[in-house]
Formats: sequence, C-alpha cells, structure tokens
Amino acid sequence: MTLSLQLSFSDWLAFFQHFLSLSLLAVGGAVITAPDMHRFLVDENQWLTEQQFSSSIALAQSAPGPNVLFVGLMGWNVGLNAGAGLGGGWVSVGLSTLGLVLSLLGIMLPSSVLTYTTTRWAHQHRDNRAIKAFKLGMAPLVIALLISTAWLLTASHNQAERDWPLWLLTLASVILVWRTRIHLLWLIGAGAVLGAWGWV
Repeated sequence: MTLSLQLSFSDWLAFFQHFLSLSLLAVGGAVITAPDMHRFLVDENQWLTEQQFSSSIALAQSAPGPNVLFVGLMGWNVGLNAGAGLGGGWVSVGLSTLGLVLSLLGIMLPSSVLTYTTTRWAHQHRDNRAIKAFKLGMAPLVIALLISTAWLLTASHNQAERDWPLWLLTLASVILVWRTRIHLLWLIGAGAVLGAWGWV
C-alpha cells in the first residue's frame, strides 16, 4: 500500500536534516533511532504507512548486509509515495532514488565523520578514567534504545490477544541465545518457518 504525496524542496530538506540529526544518536546502530523515525515519518508527516515502516525494518534485518539498510528502504518508500507508487514510471524511480540517497547520506555522514575524527584520540587515551566511564555509561543507553525499538515494532501489531505466540517465541529465542550456543540463523529460519505456516 502506497500513499500519494506531494513533497516540496523544503520537505526533502527537512527529511535530510532529520536523518542528519538522528545520525548522532545512532550510538548502538541505526536501528535504535527507529522510534524517532516512526514519529517523524509515520505519525507527524504521514510520509509512510505503518506497514511500510515495519516492512522496511523486517526486510532489511532479514537481508544480508548492514542493518542500516532499513533507512534506505524507508527513504525509497517515501520517494515511492511521492512519485505516485510503482505506476509513476521514471518519476517514481527518480524520487525513490532521491529518498534512498538522502536518507542513507543523512544517517551515515555525521556519525562517520565523528567516528573517524574521535576514534584515534579515544584509542590513544583508552586508559583515561573519563573514556572508560563514557563507554560504561553508553551501554545502558544503547540497551534502552533497543528496547524502545522492539516495543515500537511490537505495539504496531495492536493485537495483544493474538500476539501471545510471538511473545512465547521471543522468550524461547532469548533463552536459547542465552543458555546455548545455537547459531542465530537457525532461530531466524525457525521464525520464518513458523511465520510461513501462520503460527506466529
């Protein structure tokens, strides 16, 4: 399902600037910024549907490669919506490519520059008490942001009475990862099979 949008130059600029600002928050990876992307793209501007948002994350997480791919898919979908969907021809392809490039450039540029410029200094001063404290302090922040992303994706189903198998599967997966040495790809495969059979 696509939307029909009319995005102006200022809309595209706001889109790019939002991803630039989120880049500096993406300490544990781009996926921890998903709740704010949802607020901006789905709730405030209605540039994406709930299904497009969730599907972008699910598809990118299941595909090989870096997890930042979901940002590009969201940008692609915003452009697709601005170009009247798949029936928009070359205009739709051009706007989708623009959305993909702006979102990926926005999310990657500031954090890459910051990482490049600070990593050498932090490595040289790795025994400094402040550097150690900073690293220890970031761990709970990253975990909290990951939990908020998981909560957002779970809440989007909005069917708590039917989602108990998902919660059970999540709990079983957590226990298996924690207590065994089973490879994560087996768990992902099992989830895909259960989903294909309609059990979750």
